[in-house]
Amino acid sequence: MSLGGAIPTTTCHHRSVFLRPVYRFGLFKPNGISRQKRGRLLTSAIVALDIAFTIIIVATMDKLIQLIQLGFLFLFTLISLPNSLSQQDSFYMDFVVDAVEMPSEDYYDYIVVGGGTAGCPLAATLSERYKVLVLERGGVPFGNPNLMTQEGFLAALSEVDAFDSPAQTFISEDGVPNARGRVLGGSSAINAGFYSRADEEFYARSGINWDFNLVNQSYEWVERSIVFRPELKSWQSAVRDGMLEARIDPYNGFTLHHVLGTKIGASTFDNSGRRHSAADLLFFSNSSNIRVVVYAYVERILLAATSASPESKQAAIGVIFRDRIGQFHHAMVKDNGEVLLTAGALGSPQLLLLSGIGPRLYLSSLGIPVAHHSPYVGQFVYDNPRNGISIVPPIPLEYSLIQVVGITGTGSYLEAASNFIPFASPINSIFIRAPASPVYLAVATLMQKISGPASVGSLRLASPDVRVNPVVRFNYFSDPGDLQRCVNGTRKLGDLLNTRSMEVYKFDQRFGGRDFRYVGPALPVNQSSDALMAEFCRRTVSTIWHYHGGCVVGRVVDGDLRMIGIDSLRIIDGSTFTVSPGTNPQATLLMLGRHAGLLMLRERGS
Repeated sequence: MSLGGAIPTTTCHHRSVFLRPVYRFGLFKPNGISRQKRGRLLTSAIVALDIAFTIIIVATMDKLIQLIQLGFLFLFTLISLPNSLSQQDSFYMDFVVDAVEMPSEDYYDYIVVGGGTAGCPLAATLSERYKVLVLERGGVPFGNPNLMTQEGFLAALSEVDAFDSPAQTFISEDGVPNARGRVLGGSSAINAGFYSRADEEFYARSGINWDFNLVNQSYEWVERSIVFRPELKSWQSAVRDGMLEARIDPYNGFTLHHVLGTKIGASTFDNSGRRHSAADLLFFSNSSNIRVVVYAYVERILLAATSASPESKQAAIGVIFRDRIGQFHHAMVKDNGEVLLTAGALGSPQLLLLSGIGPRLYLSSLGIPVAHHSPYVGQFVYDNPRNGISIVPPIPLEYSLIQVVGITGTGSYLEAASNFIPFASPINSIFIRAPASPVYLAVATLMQKISGPASVGSLRLASPDVRVNPVVRFNYFSDPGDLQRCVNGTRKLGDLLNTRSMEVYKFDQRFGGRDFRYVGPALPVNQSSDALMAEFCRRTVSTIWHYHGGCVVGRVVDGDLRMIGIDSLRIIDGSTFTVSPGTNPQATLLMLGRHAGLLMLRERGS
């Protein structure tokens, strides 16, 4: 399937209008607060400062330094207060509520289960005409510095607990640590922010019925609001130059499109390092039509027969969700309404299985009443394996997440990041497999992920409790083609390391020569050996968090993302994909939510 020119592939070399987000409703600027509120804020600030300095004056000398430090923190908080208040202004607070505040039963046109990367733009779009409920199991990202800043990326993934942290970690049966979002905005609120549109082949391979005019409009709607052109610093610039030396060409400059060669992609972090996630898109909702409920765990999808006939199809009529104190609530759909599952590649198949929708024999073996036999729920699950190396540089290193990507012609993508890692941190195993150390190190990382992949895994329930992660096995490299793509990609990493652009990151050796200081495994010395490179791929496999599938098109849902065999139920997220789009799925999932919403509005004649 060709896009027929709907999405131009010309390279964008300038800072376009869409890279300047529309800050609606005063969300990120002080003048979004009313004059009266600014007056009250100023008065409060003056009083608070007076109290703070009085405390410092009367404090004993041994506490003075501590109080001065506290005073600086307090001043910083006051400076930030207008933004904090504007994030919680009346527009936002009008429609975001804790699940404990919800009635025991209510009715909506659309119930969106999962306020994540696709769910937020979907809900915002549908609210233009219809009453929409969003049920999100996590909290709100705004105000959490680890979520809202680029520097907090690793810390957000390290602060994990069983039921409340924004990132919920899991380890696949392959032994690879992984993570999923548990916060409004979903994985777009915890990821590395890279933004690049899907490759053209994805649209045909996805099986989804696309309207390419709406595809373009949907991408642009997202890009006007939360997408930015990054500014490259030393490490990312060196990687870009090294990729070109390594013959990952041509150079495509800055572009949102998936094109062979080396490119600079966009980011959902602005140039001050602030994150803009799918949650920001909710500010384009019709606030009188939408309710976003946080800390709401959906336990089950409710089904009912569409007629009295024994052959009647079933339809989704609502969901049951539980709040933080254990109370149960019913959310029901009105006539012609739908339940829209947007809980992601783990959450969507998990909820279907817990609702009795899945393989009959499997559900029966667990004692779950079978509501609808759908043999492929939880099957065809994929994850793109990541392999790479990390080095400690001899020169100062700035913090950077993925900005430059090398798209090779052999089925692999090369990327880079630089950060400061505490080796005693529990996230160590997610990023670098190396001996623990109590120090922070500046680390530069080069990585490659394979396209596709072709290796197929599966998902099954670990518990009847929806809060517990399902068990998943991705079967990395079980397909020989995936392993060969990894060999090709890691070999290209070796080419990159051998370029002049990387020389500055080497240390002088005691007995002459220069070499890198690795954190964790280095590439094999003999990179011409397929066997050694394949062994490196297997030994160092990790994830880049692009897992997908479990409710794939053609087996669980149709091309319009409707559940096969059940009316009024759709699945609109990455669980429907059999391949990962382009170098990163974030842009496509954001577009998908908007695209699906626009199509649904059109279907109902709006």
